[in-house]
Amino acid sequence: MQRWKWSNGSRKRNPYFPLLVLFLVAFIAFSTLHSEHSINQIHENPDHARTHQEEHVSVTYVKPNLLNRASEVLDRFSRCNSTVEYSGRRIAWLGGAGAGGGSRGSGSDRRVGTEKCDVFSGKWVFDNGSYPLYNEGDCPYMSDQLACHKHGRNDLGYQHWRWQPHNCNLKRFDVKEMWEKLRNKRLMFVGDSLNRGQWISMVCLLQSVIPADKRSMSPNAHLTIFRAEEYNATVEFLWAPLLIESNSDDPVNHRLDERIIRPDTVLKHASQWEHADILVFNTYLWWRQGPVKLLWTDNEKGACEQLDGREAMELAMGAWADWVSTKVDPLKKRAFFVTMSPTHLWSREWKPGSEGNCYGEKDPIDFEGYWGSGSDIPTMHSVEKILSNLGSKVSVINITQLSEYRKDGHPSIFRKFWEPLPPEKLANPPSYSDCIHWCLPGVPDVWNELLFHFL
Repeated sequence: MQRWKWSNGSRKRNPYFPLLVLFLVAFIAFSTLHSEHSINQIHENPDHARTHQEEHVSVTYVKPNLLNRASEVLDRFSRCNSTVEYSGRRIAWLGGAGAGGGSRGSGSDRRVGTEKCDVFSGKWVFDNGSYPLYNEGDCPYMSDQLACHKHGRNDLGYQHWRWQPHNCNLKRFDVKEMWEKLRNKRLMFVGDSLNRGQWISMVCLLQSVIPADKRSMSPNAHLTIFRAEEYNATVEFLWAPLLIESNSDDPVNHRLDERIIRPDTVLKHASQWEHADILVFNTYLWWRQGPVKLLWTDNEKGACEQLDGREAMELAMGAWADWVSTKVDPLKKRAFFVTMSPTHLWSREWKPGSEGNCYGEKDPIDFEGYWGSGSDIPTMHSVEKILSNLGSKVSVINITQLSEYRKDGHPSIFRKFWEPLPPEKLANPPSYSDCIHWCLPGVPDVWNELLFHFL
């Protein structure tokens, strides 16, 4: 495996369709807004260092994803009865530590990093002749949190940048060819609001060639489905920000003081994703919000263990990797993992001496190899180690470095606000700028071009 470089039949028109679209847009926008406060606290107390709690306890290995183990499904009302020291438990999965061996990646795997040309290494080229790939106003499924031009952003340069690999060309997105790849298939994005943005991007890229009376969007609390009848295909999004079961699995009500996870099971979400033909996973930002409470599935007393975010993420990724290693046949199902999406919360990282963030930025960073604090290298190494053991079971789409350059691509203040902002906020735009998510059209469209390239 090449190591990642540090230098994602006719029918009558349905009279209720506009109402369904309005409901979907409002649902997506509200859920994004509802989580924004906690997400914006990620870098105020960054969780970079390990606690090394495992040095004081003996390590034992737990087989994940066992049926009928947990008596209670976690939800936003779940609480820990008490908190105890971390027991040292780790996840045992085929190919991982403690599993008694297992196959690793080989030269015949389909990992995207084995391509002769590294499409993840390149530069952004301004191209107002070919980009954007769609118009913001032409997509009825656009989120108000990502529709930056609609909400006042008039410098549209962010829509016209094309990713150019150094030694080759990225395959240009072809809508009809993509639909042929998806014919009779389910494409599902699984993860957090960044993955939801990539899903909206994909829907906006694809929807234009489908007649309005032959496409539909069925919003659901956890699973949202865009359906194209003539291709018998769906493009879906499943809210699962931590991949494993947690008390943050409500896509709207997840602003919680105490984050609780079941680190040894993905079965709750896997029951929704297991029948998809193409899976696109992500997880990262939610692990950077401080310590996490662990409630193992065999614990019936409600006693939680506490662990820092990165180590808890390793446990969760182990449970996810166990599912991938046992359930994914690369000849029948494609699984992709999208690496961390960077933030641009501190302008001093690309402009020494300044005290802002992404607000007001209009051009990409032109320093090749730039890497800000919004992307944690130790976390990326931990994820790389797990993914390398999965071999051909999963392909990695490394969006991190190319997205690091795009300080200009975030919504900043150009999005819908559901409540009036106080005067002191309005007087200080950086204080309420979203430097985490991405405007559409924009950077997530390139993530989907990469997905198209490898499909």
